[in-house]
Amino acid sequence: MQTEIQERVNKGEMLPLMEEFYTIQGEGFHKGTAAYFIRIGGCDVGCHWCDVKESWNADIHPPTEINQIVDNADKYSKTIVVTGGEPLTWDMGPLTQKLKEKGMQIHIETSGAYKLTGIWDWICLSPKKIKLPTPEVYEKAHELKVIIYNKNDFKFAEEQAEKVNNNCILYLQPEWSKRDTMMPKIVDYVMKNPKWKVSLQTHKYLNIP
Repeated sequence: MQTEIQERVNKGEMLPLMEEFYTIQGEGFHKGTAAYFIRIGGCDVGCHWCDVKESWNADIHPPTEINQIVDNADKYSKTIVVTGGEPLTWDMGPLTQKLKEKGMQIHIETSGAYKLTGIWDWICLSPKKIKLPTPEVYEKAHELKVIIYNKNDFKFAEEQAEKVNNNCILYLQPEWSKRDTMMPKIVDYVMKNPKWKVSLQTHKYLNIP
């Protein structure tokens, strides 16, 4: 039975679901929008400042039928955000196809480190130095969100901005634990380089998931 489940996970018919919840999108272009979040377990990118490290080990999150995930989402919202972990660890085609059949607007938050699968209305690319995005994700990203932990990250942000398409919206976002230190630097940087915008984790200020 375990082998059969693993085969279905590999096909994207079941996914290691960490959590799902209805909330307000806190970051980037769609901040302030009511959305249903589907957080998929599994990530080997390993950012030291990740605030959901419990998502990394897919084995501790139960393989869940995608029909169940879609039915749950359909009770709450037509705007869906698939996040992780790293959702592109898995084949997102079957899940997004079923969400589309329900007429949903589907967003993904991804490091872009793996093959882009699935049908997406909005791709938020948040690249990591440890494992860089694939060329296809750079080409298709709607927004680029670079997390600023220290001053060296501004250079990384510019390197990433050179790789995305011309219509991609560029965001700099302070890493939460460093926000007091880095926010003045981000504000100054954006004012000097207005192609960039500031993104904040507004959901943390609102004290919501």
